[in-house]
Amino acid sequence: MPYVAVAIPELLERLGSAAHLDRDRLVIDDETAFRGDVIRDLAWTAAFAPEGPTVAAAQWLVHEAARELGALSASIHELYMARGRGEVQGFTVPAINIRAQTFDMARTVYETAASNDVGAVILELARSEQTYTFQRPIDYATAVLAGAIAAAWRGPVFIQGDHYQFNAKKYAADPESMTEEIRRACRLAIDAGYRNIDIDSSTLVDLSKPTVDEQQHENYTRAAELTALIRSLEADGVSVSVGGEIGEVGHKNSTVEELRAYLDGYRRDLETRAPQALGISKVSVQTGTSHGGVPLADGSVAAVKLDFDVLRELGEVARSYGLAGAVQHGASTLPDELFHRFPAIETAEIHLATGFQNALYEHPAFPEWLHREIEAWCFANAADERKPGQTDQQFVYTTRKKAIGPFKRQLWDLETKGEILAAQRRKISFLYTELGVNGSREMITAYIRPVEVHRPMPDVLREAVAAG
Repeated sequence: MPYVAVAIPELLERLGSAAHLDRDRLVIDDETAFRGDVIRDLAWTAAFAPEGPTVAAAQWLVHEAARELGALSASIHELYMARGRGEVQGFTVPAINIRAQTFDMARTVYETAASNDVGAVILELARSEQTYTFQRPIDYATAVLAGAIAAAWRGPVFIQGDHYQFNAKKYAADPESMTEEIRRACRLAIDAGYRNIDIDSSTLVDLSKPTVDEQQHENYTRAAELTALIRSLEADGVSVSVGGEIGEVGHKNSTVEELRAYLDGYRRDLETRAPQALGISKVSVQTGTSHGGVPLADGSVAAVKLDFDVLRELGEVARSYGLAGAVQHGASTLPDELFHRFPAIETAEIHLATGFQNALYEHPAFPEWLHREIEAWCFANAADERKPGQTDQQFVYTTRKKAIGPFKRQLWDLETKGEILAAQRRKISFLYTELGVNGSREMITAYIRPVEVHRPMPDVLREAVAAG
C-alpha cells in the first residue's frame, strides 16, 4: 500500500538508497527503485499529507526528480505554429482531463504513449475542475509528473490549464474583480509548471450587440490582456501555448464571421498592449457538443449532433491566421466511430474529460459500496443543483463529478483500480490510433525543446537536511 509521510524526516527516509540530497539538488542513485515505490509514496504524500512543510517538500522532490529523469514540463506552442505554417498535418492532439486517480491515470497515459510511440498528448485540468477535484495547479502538476516518472517517461510533458473561464454574472457585477481571478489563476498555473493555458472569455460574448465585432469585443480584449500577462510571466525562455475561444460549449454553433471578428480584434488589441508579442496558437469553437454529454431520463447519454463541416471550415480559417486550427471540446462521450473524423478534417486538438470519469464510475470493478456512498453524498450536498424534472439517474450523472474531491483518497486507493486502469489504457490506445498521433514522438522531438527548470529547495527541507 502507498505510504504517506507526515513529517519531513519520514519523507527523506522513504528515499532509501534510491536517491539522496546533495546541497540543494536531488541525486537519483537507483532509477528503477525510484520509479517504483519511492515516486508512488512521494505522490501520495504530496496529495494526502497534512498541508504544510511535508507537502511542499514532497512536491519539490517530485519536480526535481522529473527534471533529473527527463520528464520535463513543456509548451506545445512551437508544434502548433509549425502546423499553422503547414509543416505538419493529419493528426489531432488529445487533451485528457484527469479528474480522479491522477497519479495512476498519468502513469497509464504515458505507458500507453510509450508503447505507441506517441509524443503529442496533453494532460489538462479546467479551472472549475480544480475546485471539485481538490487539485490546485501545483497538486495537479506534481501528480502528473510523478505519474510520468513512474511510467519511465522521458520527454516533454504537456500540462495545460483548461477553460480559464470568466463567470459572466460575476463579470457583469464587477469586471475587474472577475478578471483578477483569471490573472491569479494564470500566475498560479505558470508557477506550478504549466506551460499551456486556455483562456475562455467566450462567456462574455454578447449576441444582443448589433455587430459581430461588438459581440466579440469583451471576449477578444480580455483574451489579449491575459495573453500579454502570460507573456510577461515567461521567465525560462519558453513561450506558453495560449488558446482562445469564441463559442461557449453547449450553446449555438460558431460561425466564420465570429471567428474572423475575434481573431482580428484580438490581434489589434494584443499589438496595442504588447507590441510583437506572440498570440494564441489555437482557438476553441462550438460545433454542437456539450460538456459531459446530455443525460437522458434513464441515465444514458443522448446522441450528439456534431457539425464536422463547421469544425472543418473554422479550422481552415484559423490556419489562415497562422494558428494550428480549431479545438473541439466536449467530445469524450462521442461514439467511438466518430473519432477518426477529427484528424481527417485537421482538427488541431480535442478535449476529453467526462468519458474517462464515466469509465471509472461505471466499470464493473468499481465497488458497489462506494457507488452508494457517492450517490448519498450527491443527494446530501448537491441538491441545490437539481433541475426541475430530473430523474435520480440524471441528477447523479450530472453531479457525481463533485464527489471526486471529497472521495479523492478512496478513489486513489481503490483495490480494484488495476482492472479499471486496464480499461482506461485500452481506451487511450484506441484514441491515440483514431486521432493519428501514433508515431508522433519524432515530430515532437523535432519541434519541442523543453527547458530544465531547477526549483529552489524549500527552506524547511534544507533545514532538515542540515540537521541530519
